[in-house]
Amino acid sequence: MQPFNVEEVPRAHTITPTGAAPAGRDSSKPLLPEETGQARRAYVRALIVLDTGLISIAVLGAYVLRFEGSKPGPSDVPYAVVVPLLLLTWLISLKLQGAYDDEVLGYGADEYRRVLNASLRLAVSVATAAFVVDLQVSRDFLAIAFAMGTLAVMVSRFAARKRLYRARSRGKGWSRRVLVVGDTVHILALVQTLHQDKRAGYQVVGACLPDALLAPVAQFLGRVPVVGSFRGIPDAAAAVGADTVAVTASGELTATRLRRLGWQLEGSGIELMLAPALTDVAGPLIDVGPVAGMPLMYAEAPEFRGIPKLVKEFVDRSASSLALALLLPLIAFIALAIKLDSRGPVLFRQTRVGRGGQEFDVFKFRTMVVNADTMLAELAARAETDGLIFKMRQDPRVTRVGRLLRQWSLDELPQLVNVLLGQMSLVGPRPPLPSEVARYDGDVARRLLVKPGMTGLWQVSGRSDLSWEDGIRLDLYYVENWSLAADLTILWKTFGAVLNGRGAY
Repeated sequence: MQPFNVEEVPRAHTITPTGAAPAGRDSSKPLLPEETGQARRAYVRALIVLDTGLISIAVLGAYVLRFEGSKPGPSDVPYAVVVPLLLLTWLISLKLQGAYDDEVLGYGADEYRRVLNASLRLAVSVATAAFVVDLQVSRDFLAIAFAMGTLAVMVSRFAARKRLYRARSRGKGWSRRVLVVGDTVHILALVQTLHQDKRAGYQVVGACLPDALLAPVAQFLGRVPVVGSFRGIPDAAAAVGADTVAVTASGELTATRLRRLGWQLEGSGIELMLAPALTDVAGPLIDVGPVAGMPLMYAEAPEFRGIPKLVKEFVDRSASSLALALLLPLIAFIALAIKLDSRGPVLFRQTRVGRGGQEFDVFKFRTMVVNADTMLAELAARAETDGLIFKMRQDPRVTRVGRLLRQWSLDELPQLVNVLLGQMSLVGPRPPLPSEVARYDGDVARRLLVKPGMTGLWQVSGRSDLSWEDGIRLDLYYVENWSLAADLTILWKTFGAVLNGRGAY
């Protein structure tokens, strides 16, 4: 039994990393209950084959690169033994670190973390053993092998996951068959969360309600069939072919009843998961500890200081200065194009609100005509987004060059200066206008606890296509759960979002 968090629990999936449906069946329908286990095992086997091949190539390639045109010395270890032994121990290390476990495959960053941890721990172990036993193994060979092998496995996992996502978006990828248990309101909220992202791989196949709620509800609770009450959860799960029981809040699910449910599911192959009410608090801020024999969940407050903050500041300043130096020719070319395209300044300066409510001037390349602000009142009725932000796909104020800059997010490049000055971060919430902040309520104002960013969860999740509420939810999620690893993930996804161009207008 484990806590359940949609954002942090990855899943694995189909007959092959492509996410294709098993041969001989209608690929337009989701996998049947008896096919999900086969599909999951086939996906894991395919990953093992990929890892074996890529690590073999990396180890052999390292040997060739290190000893090309020469041979190992007479005192060196026999590499005919070292090469296959390193391959075998690497695969064992991946297995021991849980890199093939269902819980991490296909969604979330934990899969990559486990692959990286397995490789780093093995590298340290091999280096330590070679030093203690005085093995004459080439350090260059080991460094090349581990660098190439780790990178290759990470890239292959990423490629397999992307193909799986495409399959799931078409309803063909392997997914967990979930039976949700709880009160009506909490079930509907959990189902909505599970359906928000098909990539996560959760197919809700039924719901179980408290006995007192069975009579008033219809046969279906929204899109989910009601298949039983709390008295027969294991039987209901077996009847609908569920491999996961997700339990959400309910007054009738006492600690004793939940413990008995865990006992009843033992040996059935059905996994029990708990969906806490803290749906926007991620794993690093959650700690479970026993109190009087009962596990209690602690939600830690987000940290905005200390060493991680200093490291984030250092990365922001150093990366922005390096980027400005490398992109200087591109910046000069864009400035010339803007000047030749329309009358007005190259840069657009606008007052925004940063951390702690402090105002600053944000820099952007000008993408609109010079009298854009005076035209806003006339266009207000044609806004295509809700909330406090004006967005319009075919905004007549945008210039020809400006439209191209917005499509590729190149108009944001001058904000590297804001990052260098310490006013912004590379990753963070969108910098709001003072007029927006004036209308913030208490919850939305939490966006101001951290520096605004050039990119963030909002930008990599759809940009302008997102509603105001979804954008705020993502920004608040980032504020509550920010970490250096999350920043790196968002920066990586930013490149894909820019190339895709979805929501850019």
